[in-house]
Amino acid sequence: MKHLQWRPDIDGLRAVAVSSVVFFHAFPRQLGGGYIGVDIFFVISGFLISSIIFHNLKKKTFSFPDFYARRIRRIFPALILVMGSCYALGWHTLLTGEYEQLGKGIAGGAGFISNFVSWSNSGYFDRAAELNPLLHLWSLSIEEQFYIIWPLVLWFAWKHRINVLLVTLGVALASFIFNLNMIQKDVVAAFYSPLTRFWEILAGVALAYYMLQKGFMAEAELPLANKNRITGCVNNVLSFAGAILLILGVFLLDEDSAFPGYWAVL
Repeated sequence: MKHLQWRPDIDGLRAVAVSSVVFFHAFPRQLGGGYIGVDIFFVISGFLISSIIFHNLKKKTFSFPDFYARRIRRIFPALILVMGSCYALGWHTLLTGEYEQLGKGIAGGAGFISNFVSWSNSGYFDRAAELNPLLHLWSLSIEEQFYIIWPLVLWFAWKHRINVLLVTLGVALASFIFNLNMIQKDVVAAFYSPLTRFWEILAGVALAYYMLQKGFMAEAELPLANKNRITGCVNNVLSFAGAILLILGVFLLDEDSAFPGYWAVL
């Protein structure tokens, strides 16, 4: 299975996402919407991993064992180190009840159901959640829940010549509508449910499909003299627009915002 070349621009976007989350937890009053870094990661993940899947489906080299083996090699070493360190430190520093909660967090992280564990225990902004050293695993769980299902959907649609973009946009729309409905009923459920978050990952999937199947061909049809100039202008406009949207999200949102909801579109 072939993988994509290194993208320094996407690594830069990762740095923005990481920094916003770290600064949010360090200075929540000054950077109230920094938690949207997680949502940036969802889109990046959907774009990168689906690009790999699309590329290999197109070349007929896609392999389920190879795909999942690569995910395991990429995630499990760091995950085991983090959970093992928390387990060891917790043994010496936590009270019995706190250690029991940590055990639930470790079990949830190992089974990629941390979002459901956090959902049942507390909200992301509750005091109990702030004391959970493995709270951040909820987003990893949502990603892995998505990638248990989505490669099968893509493979089936591709094999039977079903319009992959329509399938992606259809599922994304259903997820987004469910998100809007859930945010009115249960904010905690809307925050942790995979069904209210999948549309964010699918936004990256749709972009990957466009780039690999439509974008390059559209650029190739432009006259050579105008292609670079037009593409450069469009890219610059999109870059500035994207940066402004992220800045607005970071500084306009806070812990009291109904999130994800409409706000996550930023």
